Amino acid sequence: MRDIVSLEKSQVALHGISEWPGYRVSPLHKLAGLAASCNVGEVFYKDESGRFGLKSFKALGGSYAVAQQLIKAIEAATGVSPSMDDLFQKRYADIVTKLTVATATDGNHGRSVAWGAQLFGCACVIYIHADVSSAREKTMADLGATVIRVSGNYDDSVREVAAAATENEWIVVSDNSYPGYVEIPKDVTAGYAVMLSEVVDQLDGHIPTHVFIQGGCGGLAATVCGYFWECWGEKRPRLIIVEPEQANCLQRSAMAGEMTVVAGKLETLMAGLACGEVSLLAWEILASGADDFITLPEQLVPLSMRMLVRGEKGDPSVEAGESAVAGVGALVALADDREARAALGITPDSSVLVFGTEGATDQELYERLIS
Repeated sequence: MRDIVSLEKSQVALHGISEWPGYRVSPLHKLAGLAASCNVGEVFYKDESGRFGLKSFKALGGSYAVAQQLIKAIEAATGVSPSMDDLFQKRYADIVTKLTVATATDGNHGRSVAWGAQLFGCACVIYIHADVSSAREKTMADLGATVIRVSGNYDDSVREVAAAATENEWIVVSDNSYPGYVEIPKDVTAGYAVMLSEVVDQLDGHIPTHVFIQGGCGGLAATVCGYFWECWGEKRPRLIIVEPEQANCLQRSAMAGEMTVVAGKLETLMAGLACGEVSLLAWEILASGADDFITLPEQLVPLSMRMLVRGEKGDPSVEAGESAVAGVGALVALADDREARAALGITPDSSVLVFGTEGATDQELYERLIS
């Protein structure tokens, strides 16, 4: 597990990322009003809506992995190990400008990779699938990326960019891992773990009883699982993975006892979680480390977004995008469900940590859903 995610790797990433322009620790809100509405003792909400201006925790992962790949390319060409400052100062521009990074995305990861490419001066190609919104497509293009839309779903775009990268000698920077492609996603994971290092410091010795975490391909969930496992050991919180009803590849894999594919359009408002195939590295951790898997009805997505933006019973207003509210939506669904609460060990004294993984990454859709 430590080969995939570890406290040591997160500290290395934190040292590098904390030197980036615009870095600041994202807020951890204590939402007492939401906790009261959901019949739990307390709710902590890690708010990633402002991260580096990209409005998503993924700004920590893709861009950091881009930096690491450029450092390795410079080392291979010169025998010199460049610093992060060397990248920012474009001291090896003659090498970096000849490189192209590429990825497939539902939006947020691609934005992070495109931003990293813009920061450090390499080219970038992003593959998106049929259901990615035009607003998210434009955001990546505005960062200088060449955006290519393909038919099919997210998993189809992963396969297409992998084939194109082989043909064109691009560097694939994905948060998803599959046979033959496992090393670069570890750098993405290290970037994500910076957020978890912040959370542990912000909790200041307190350990929640439960963590609700988004599913997707499993990359973030595995990072959370592995990091807290190493950090807190047997005292770690109960890890509950939340997925869309039509894109629950992690839940189905848990039920089958092996990695299982969910086919079809994977339709969900939670665009960042519309994944039908489990990340290989993620499953190595989640197969034994995750405690529970649940799905979230679509109607609870806009409801949860509205609850957060208006502030429950005096809570601060929080901007939360569609994929950010999986944990909050699950708490809302469980508020009066005695059987499910008992199965998950949730009581009026439970201390719950949720991750608000994005803000309004598609402003028009966000306004429509909260109106």
